[in-house]
Amino acid sequence: MTEETPGDGSGLGERERAVLALERRSWPGPGAKERAVRERLGLSPTRYYQLLNALLDDPRALAHDPVTVNRLRRIREERERRR
Repeated sequence: MTEETPGDGSGLGERERAVLALERRSWPGPGAKERAVRERLGLSPTRYYQLLNALLDDPRALAHDPVTVNRLRRIREERERRR
């Protein structure tokens, strides 16, 4: 993960907070989120989802945005159950 930004208090770096912020939004259609990931974060969608999955297991992310992290954990667990 990246270094902590002073004054934030969450222990998450700017990139981690930006990933969670993107996940909070709703997206109008296919491709919009992937475009935003490339344009705003400069990441490939694959790398973005790798970072996101690591964040879902990070207690700092849960403390920073419990609603988003818990929602995404439930979605991930449901997908794992279906496999």
